Amino acid sequence: MITVTGPEPARVRETIDRLTHAISHDHEGDIALVSSFGADAAVLLHLVARIDPSLPVIFIDTGKLFGETLRYRDQLVARLGLRDVRSPGPCPAEEARMDPDGTLWANDADRCCHFRKVVPLAQALEPFGAWINGRKRFQGQSRQLLEAVEHTDGKLKYNPLFDWTPDDIARYFADHDLPAHPLVADGYLSIGCMPCSDRTVEGEDP
Repeated sequence: MITVTGPEPARVRETIDRLTHAISHDHEGDIALVSSFGADAAVLLHLVARIDPSLPVIFIDTGKLFGETLRYRDQLVARLGLRDVRSPGPCPAEEARMDPDGTLWANDADRCCHFRKVVPLAQALEPFGAWINGRKRFQGQSRQLLEAVEHTDGKLKYNPLFDWTPDDIARYFADHDLPAHPLVADGYLSIGCMPCSDRTVEGEDP
């Protein structure tokens, strides 16, 4: 069970209010959280678990993830009491057809990502009218205009951490004693599939 003691920053309270409204009012029973269980993922997972630990959480297992990510997923699920974590992945027949030797990533990363991640995610989101993700404005030039809510592919897409800063993330981790992804200490700030993820050097966009 998650307990919270003491006052929290206004940004945290505002985010919880937005999430609660989306989960329990506007889209009750019709919304899911999509999480990579990556570097910052514990923050949003913790926030959602405080509101409704039974909310569906979709984690795409591409078949190319770090073992550390899979173990971190299991650690957070147990720690936060998440009760409906779904781990869809690529269709085995499609994988055998598209990538029989497992090296497509080296020749055509976009095609590899499409059948391993994009298609399974679209299928997993099909039953829902809205979804939540953890994108933030500070994560790169392409996200600097990110808003709290978007309308994409006929669904509402919530970005509750859109205006959080790296300091906000770090403080939330510290305030709630959240475990870090084990690869963060090794220099990985953006953690996806093993062949396509690398350490972030100082000054580089994760």
